[in-house]
Amino acid sequence: METNKLLFLLQTLLFFFAPLGISLMAASLSPTYLRCEYKVNPVGIDILQPRLSWQFTSEKRAVTQSAYQIQVALSREDLGKENALIWDSGQVASDRSIQVEYAGPQLQSSEHYYWRVRVWDDQNRVSDWSDANFWEMGLLSVDDWHAAWIQPDLQEDTLKSNPAPMLRKEFALKNAVEQARLYITSLGLYEAEINGQRIGDQVFTPGWTSYDNRLQYQTYDVTELLQNGANAIGVTLGDGWYRGRMGWHNTRNIYGEKLALLAQLQVDYADGSREMIGTDATWNSATGPILYSDIYDGEHYDARLEKKGWSQAGFDAKNWSGVRVIEHSKRILIAPEGPPVRRTAEIKPIQILHTPAGETVYDMGQNMVGWVRLRVQGKAGTTVTLKHAEVLDKIGNFYTDNLRKAEQIVRYTLKGGGTEIHEPHFTFQGFRYVAIEGFPGEPTLDALTGMVIHSDMTPTGSFASSDSLLNQLQQNIQWGQRGNFLDVPTDCPQRDERLGWTGDAQVFCPTASFNMDAASFFAKWMKDVAADQQKSGAVPHVVPNVLTHRQGKGASASAGWADVAVIVPWDIYQIYGDKRILQQQYPSMKAWVEYQRGRAGESYLWTQDFTFGDWLAFATTNSDYPGATTDKDLVSSAFFAYSTSILQKIADLLGKTDDARKYAALFAKIKAAFAKEFITATGRLASNTQTAYTLALAFDLVPEHLKAEAASRLAENVRTFKHITTGFLGTPLICHVLSAYGYYDEAFMLLNRKEYPSWLYPITKGATTIWERWDGIKPDGSFQDDGMNSFNHYAYGAIGDWMYRQIAGINPDISAPGYKHSLITPHRGGGLTHASATYNSMHGLIESGWELENNTMQVRVTIPANTTATVILPDAALSEVKEGKANVAGTKGIQNAEQVTEGVKLEIGSGSYTFSYPVKQSSAGS
Repeated sequence: METNKLLFLLQTLLFFFAPLGISLMAASLSPTYLRCEYKVNPVGIDILQPRLSWQFTSEKRAVTQSAYQIQVALSREDLGKENALIWDSGQVASDRSIQVEYAGPQLQSSEHYYWRVRVWDDQNRVSDWSDANFWEMGLLSVDDWHAAWIQPDLQEDTLKSNPAPMLRKEFALKNAVEQARLYITSLGLYEAEINGQRIGDQVFTPGWTSYDNRLQYQTYDVTELLQNGANAIGVTLGDGWYRGRMGWHNTRNIYGEKLALLAQLQVDYADGSREMIGTDATWNSATGPILYSDIYDGEHYDARLEKKGWSQAGFDAKNWSGVRVIEHSKRILIAPEGPPVRRTAEIKPIQILHTPAGETVYDMGQNMVGWVRLRVQGKAGTTVTLKHAEVLDKIGNFYTDNLRKAEQIVRYTLKGGGTEIHEPHFTFQGFRYVAIEGFPGEPTLDALTGMVIHSDMTPTGSFASSDSLLNQLQQNIQWGQRGNFLDVPTDCPQRDERLGWTGDAQVFCPTASFNMDAASFFAKWMKDVAADQQKSGAVPHVVPNVLTHRQGKGASASAGWADVAVIVPWDIYQIYGDKRILQQQYPSMKAWVEYQRGRAGESYLWTQDFTFGDWLAFATTNSDYPGATTDKDLVSSAFFAYSTSILQKIADLLGKTDDARKYAALFAKIKAAFAKEFITATGRLASNTQTAYTLALAFDLVPEHLKAEAASRLAENVRTFKHITTGFLGTPLICHVLSAYGYYDEAFMLLNRKEYPSWLYPITKGATTIWERWDGIKPDGSFQDDGMNSFNHYAYGAIGDWMYRQIAGINPDISAPGYKHSLITPHRGGGLTHASATYNSMHGLIESGWELENNTMQVRVTIPANTTATVILPDAALSEVKEGKANVAGTKGIQNAEQVTEGVKLEIGSGSYTFSYPVKQSSAGS
C-alpha cells in the first residue's frame, strides 16, 4: 500500500514539473573541467565575449546534452541569488558544450566573474550545478593605464649586450588590503619582485609578438606579497627579442635600443577604496650582477655584485640613478592569449663524461631546451663556465660547430661563503651535453639539473605501439615540440636563429594539436602573422618578422610557408571547433590568396618569385641523379590552389556567399591550368617525384580519371627507392596520400625503415628529438653541413599526425568540428601487433587502440559524452564481431552496424567499447 502511494506521489510530481523542464531524476551526465578561452580560471583576459566550454562525467553510454544553462555573477555567493546574477542564459535547447559565447552585459576592466553551468540530458533530466569557476578581465582601455613608460637613466653601449638594468620603487600601504593586481609589461624582458619575493612563475615575459603592433602585458595576483606599511617593488630588465642579437647577421636592436618598463599596481582596500602605484619619474635604476644576458649567447652573472634586499623596503638606494619618462604607445597593449612560458620539468644528468679532448661533460640523456641549475660552493671570484651542445662528434668530443655564431655559454662568478645555486635569467639553450669548466673541486652529478622550459600547453595526446622505435619516435616528436614552442613556434632552439618560421609551423600544426592543447598558442601567433603581413598580402618567412623589420617590409612570400595564413586557422577550426579564429583571420587569409592571384595573373599558375620549394628534400652526389628536386613552379601553384580551396570552404562556412562562389571558380581555373601544365594524359607529373604526386593528390589537383594512375605512380616511386625522398612540404602528406589510395604497405614501409633516409634512422644514431635533416649525422658518423644542421627541428615530426590518425585511427569529422563526431579508423600493418592512442579533445577523452593476438583482433574505443563516432573495424565480418561477449546488433550505444568494403562500419554513442573478431594473419600487413 505504501509503495503505491509513493508511486502515485512521484507520478503527480512528474506531471506538474515535466512541462517546466524540471526532472526529479538524476541526469546521466555531469559538467566538469570548465574552461574559459581554453584556460581554467584565467586572470587578466581582454576578450569581451569569452567562450565557455565544459566536459562531462558519465557512467552510461550514448548520453547527450539536450540543453544547458549558464550563470555568471560577481561572487560565488551571488551565483545562488537570481537578482544578483550578471547573466543567466536560461535553459538553452542545444547540445553545444564548447565555445559557448558569453552574451551578458559588457564586461568591465579588472572585474572578477564567477560562472557555473548545469545541463539537461537527452531524457530531459537536469544535472546539479557544476562547481563555480571564474575569469578575470584585464585592462580593457588605454584610459585604464595610469602608469607611465620609464627607461633606466644609465649609460649603455648599444652595440653590445649591457648589464641588466634594475628598477625599484618603495611605497606605503595605508590600510588592510582586500586584493591587489600587478599589470606589467616591458620593452625587452622582465622579472619582477615584491618585498624580496619573485612575482609569478612565468619566464620570458612579456613574450614575443609583433612588438610594433602588439605588446602583451601580464596580470598577477600579488595580494599575498604585500604587507601593511612599507613595501617595495623591483624589476630587472633583459634584452630578449627586443634589442638582443637576432638572426645570423649579428643584428641587434631590431625593435629599439633602449629597454623600458610599464607597471601598475592596483590595490583594493578592505574599506572599498582603491590605490594605484605605477611607474613614473620617482623610480630609481642601477645595474647589478647580470653583466650581460643574450638569448643566443648566454649570460654572465657575478654574484659578488648582488644588491641584497634591493626589492625590499628600507634598501639604501642613494647611489642609484633615476629614470626617464618616455612616450610609447599603450594602444598596442594586449592581454596574453596563449599559454605562458614556464619551467615544466627538471632533468637529472645520467653520467659525467671525460672526452678525448680532456673536457668534462655532463650528459643530460635528453636533447632539451631551457638551462641548467648550478649548485656550487667555492671561493669568491671563482667563475664556473657552462657550455652547451646537442651532440658529441664521432670520437666523443664536444661539438658546437652547428651553433654557428651562437655561443650558448653561461658563466657564474661565485660570491663565496657557502652553497650557491644559480639559474640564468634572460637566455635559454638547446642542448643535451654541458661542458663544465672552472668548477671548484670534483664535479658530481648533483651539481647540475636541467630545467625544461616551454609554452605551458596542457598535454592532450599519447601514442604507443608494439614497436619500441616508433614509441621513441613519438617521444622525439613531443620533445621537439617542447623545445620549439616558446611563445612562438620556432624552427630550432640552439643556433643563431630560433625564429618563428611559418613553413615549419604550417606542416606541424595537426601533430602539435594532438600532442598538446595548442589552440590558444596558435591563435595568439596567427594574430602576429596578420600583424606582420604586408599591405600587398605577402606573408613574411618568419613571424614575428625580424629578418626584414628594419627595411619596413616583409621578406618575399614563399609557397608552403606563407600559406600558414590559411592552413593553420583551418586546422584549428577542425580540431577545436573554433569558428572565431576563421572570422578573425579571414581578412588575412583573403589578402594572401589575392596576393597569389596577382602574382599568377591570367595563367592561374604561380611561376615567379622566390620560394623555398620542397626544402631539404632527398639529395645525392650521383652524377645521374642529383636528388628528388620538385619543380618550384609546381609547388607554388599547388599551394596557390590549396589555399584557394580552403578559403572557399571558409567563406561558405562564414556565410560569405559571394566570396565562396568567387574562390570556387578561381580554384577550378587553377586546377585546370595545373593539370594542363604539370600532368600528362597518362597521369605522370612533370616532376616525377614523391612530393609532386603527393601535393597534386592531396590538394585535389589531379583529374578524377587520372587519380588512380597518379597514386599508382607514387606508390611505384616509393617501392623503387624503398625510402622517402620528400622535404618539408611533401613529408607531412605522403603517408596520408598513400593511405587514402590504399597503399598502406608502402606507407608502413616508409615509417618502419631504419636506414637513411627515414624517420627511424636518427633514433639508431641516438636521437632524442627530431632532426632538421634526414642525415644530420651521416652513416659514417660525420656531420652534415654545420651551417644548417639542427638536431631539434620539429618539421619532420609531422608524421605524428599520421600515426594518430591512421595507425591508432583517431580522426576529426570536418562536418562536426572539435570532435563532436569522431571517425575511428584504426589500421594494422608494419608488423605491429598492437597500437593505441588517446586524445583529450575539447569534448573529452577519445581512445582508440587495437591488439592482434592468436588471429583475434581486439579494438578498444572510448568516446566522450555528448559526442558520437563512426568506427571502422578493419577486415571484420559483421556476423563475427562481438562487443564484450555480445553481438553488436542491439548492443547499448551502437546505433547502426553494417558490412562495408573496409570491414564493419559502426555508428556509436559515447562510452567505452571493446570489439573483438577473428582475422586472417596474412591480412595484418607486413
